[in-house]
Amino acid sequence: MEENHLSAAPQTPADNMTPIENLREKVIEVLKTVYDPEIPVDIYELGLIYEVSVYPVNNVFILMTLTSPACPSAEHIPVEVKEKVSAIPGVNQVTVELTFNPPYSQEMMSEAAKLALGFL
Repeated sequence: MEENHLSAAPQTPADNMTPIENLREKVIEVLKTVYDPEIPVDIYELGLIYEVSVYPVNNVFILMTLTSPACPSAEHIPVEVKEKVSAIPGVNQVTVELTFNPPYSQEMMSEAAKLALGFL
């Protein structure tokens, strides 16, 4: 008697993630859609995001900075971050904390951001 085996769907990296890790990845994807209006690189690649934590019951904490304390978008960017992350299905509460310690520097940018801005 021949057994009929259905082939399993190929696994993706998300298949091996916990729900919290999966939600953290979704948060990072959303952060990559937020831009400083004066810089054509998203805030995640710029290195403005210091921490993304997802806690039980899907509360999200984001620690971030700005390119300078006098950034003209200081009021706009954290609000946009909170709104966009809050719109992710399953997210409960979002806290965005702004810090300037450590101070932002160009070394915090990803290689892709440095390339896009002509620093490489």
